[in-house]
Amino acid sequence: MNKKKPVRLRPYYKTRYTYEKLRVCKHCRSFTVLWEDKCASCGKHMLIPVMEQARINAKRSMQSERLIALLITLAAVLFSQTFLQIILCLLGGIALTALLWWFQRKMLETETKRQLDKLLRSSERRIIEGIYLNLTTASAAIKDDEQLGYEILREIATIVHNDRIRLQQIMLLQTFVLRKDMELELDPLMLDGFEPALAEYIGELAKIKRELVKNRAIRYVLLHEREILRMKNGAGIMTTVAGAAVRMKKYVDSYPDFILRYARQLPQERFLRLYQLVRRNPNQSWNGLRDEVSAIYNEKYRWDPEFQKWE
Repeated sequence: MNKKKPVRLRPYYKTRYTYEKLRVCKHCRSFTVLWEDKCASCGKHMLIPVMEQARINAKRSMQSERLIALLITLAAVLFSQTFLQIILCLLGGIALTALLWWFQRKMLETETKRQLDKLLRSSERRIIEGIYLNLTTASAAIKDDEQLGYEILREIATIVHNDRIRLQQIMLLQTFVLRKDMELELDPLMLDGFEPALAEYIGELAKIKRELVKNRAIRYVLLHEREILRMKNGAGIMTTVAGAAVRMKKYVDSYPDFILRYARQLPQERFLRLYQLVRRNPNQSWNGLRDEVSAIYNEKYRWDPEFQKWE
């Protein structure tokens, strides 16, 4: 087994919308989801966010509309028969162009979103090609620098959602020394089928970042409990997940049988948390969990000062 490496992952910037991760080259129109400075296709330093390109397209479209309005004004002036008609056409054309400009300013954001939708729809093939190139970059990076490879896959995973990329991320994470201060995630990495590496990762997060262990992860370990218990540290994984679940009453409400099965194996600090929940909710039996907690308390912690505070 390879020794885990200490790493410092670069900050991961989450975006409100998935498309905000995409950048496009102004020169060759290639796409990327990576932070690279120059385009991997043409080598030019001309990568900009897709939203910025959409705004440029919107302004160009509006500029063309104003130009058409001015050309119509010019044509009206040229075909005017009298000086009065020339003045009226000129003034009317300028007024209408100014009104159009004012209206376009009000509609810039709406037009930008329309141009963004148009850009993404018309560029589907180039986007796929760009992401495929990013995946090639990730594969090459993993061979020399696993940390960089993981960071590239993490960016690609914002756009591409499949178990293959999730599994690659999990396998790479399992080569790192994970710490509480790291920007880690769990729900986006959940797989459909059983994977020992994912079970180990869930168990590790249940120790260092319990707040990441939510319904989806708990349901996963319950669904694959038999397979996990066959693993070398399977019972330990199930116990740490149960310990993470007791941090919130809603999980005890939802999974009392699961917590009951591993209550005796909980470390003192996690059992104390469970004991506090039981004491605060005297009307809840939780399918016999209350009785089990009372039995464990009487056997192991009755004279412990930390527990006596809750008497």
